[in-house]
Amino acid sequence: MRRIARLALVLLLAAMPATAETDAAEAAADAARMLQEAADALADAEGARDRVEALTGTVRAYEEGLLALREGVRQAALRERAILAVFEAERERLARLLGVLQSIESAPGPLLLLHPEGPVGTARAGMIVADVTPAVAREAQELRAQLEELALLRTLQEDALARLSAGLAGVQEARAALSQAIAERRDLPAPFARDADAMRALLESADSLDSFAELLMSQPSAAPDDIPDFGQARGSLRAPVLGTVLRRFGEADAAGVARPGLVLAARPRALVTTPWPASVRYAGPLLDYGNVIIIEPEADYLLVVAGLGDMFVEAGQLLPGDAPLGLMPGPEGAGDDLILPAAEAGGPLLPETLYVEIREGGRPVDPAAWFALE
Repeated sequence: MRRIARLALVLLLAAMPATAETDAAEAAADAARMLQEAADALADAEGARDRVEALTGTVRAYEEGLLALREGVRQAALRERAILAVFEAERERLARLLGVLQSIESAPGPLLLLHPEGPVGTARAGMIVADVTPAVAREAQELRAQLEELALLRTLQEDALARLSAGLAGVQEARAALSQAIAERRDLPAPFARDADAMRALLESADSLDSFAELLMSQPSAAPDDIPDFGQARGSLRAPVLGTVLRRFGEADAAGVARPGLVLAARPRALVTTPWPASVRYAGPLLDYGNVIIIEPEADYLLVVAGLGDMFVEAGQLLPGDAPLGLMPGPEGAGDDLILPAAEAGGPLLPETLYVEIREGGRPVDPAAWFALE
């Protein structure tokens, strides 16, 4: 039995696990690479010919990198909690086992060779010890692997805090540069002619988003003729904002209100982009939807995004694909101090919502059939 105690101790202190890197470590490594690429892109964007396009890609790269980093931290926190829960559940059993081993260790050596049943009992005890030893060795090795994984997870989370701070500073700088570049840009086509009085009359006569969209559809199309066929984009469009689906087409909210569009949950100040070249039919506040942008990617189609904070476009502009439309509401940095508590709680905190609706022939259709949603 003394040999068992020594073997368990040696394995506990020296055995090396043969496990691969955890998913959390891989996610954090991917996030670190993405954040570094975003930092390089931000430096290159300052000298780019089209700074708006370059900075738009930079902001989105930062957001994707930070999302990956938060996911890595979340996975690490959940795995650490699981390991600690196992340790807590096994604490009493391990304490009893340690007590037995300590009592055996302190017993005089000659007494360990004696058995009340004589030589036969001693032989049987030896056989039992021989059977138990491999099991104890395996358990000690598994415990050692879990302890090393726990140390790795804690190191990963400490390193993530530093990367998170740098990434947040980078995305804030990129957003500010993007806003400035949009304010200074002069390369967009001149807005097409629009009747301000007619638009005001439409707003005053509309009592819902549905009726306003119908009134817009009754006006002459402003979509250019030389853009790609929007109908062929079905199922491949990029979501306007980086986030998660909160409610789907026709799904009722807590108040029982069902809307014919998607509700996407996103972080404060997240970038909102147009998924297709389009003309801007309307940009401004509308009823209780907050700031609304309605774009026309092709005659007979309208794409509605509602719930923005800052808006970068105005009615009458012609936009390329992936052009910045605006930012989600919230002050810069809002919610970033809640990243780790949210991760420890088991999921990301996405307090802002963007409503997305697609209309075909004047009628709303399920946006999920158009967007490549994750």
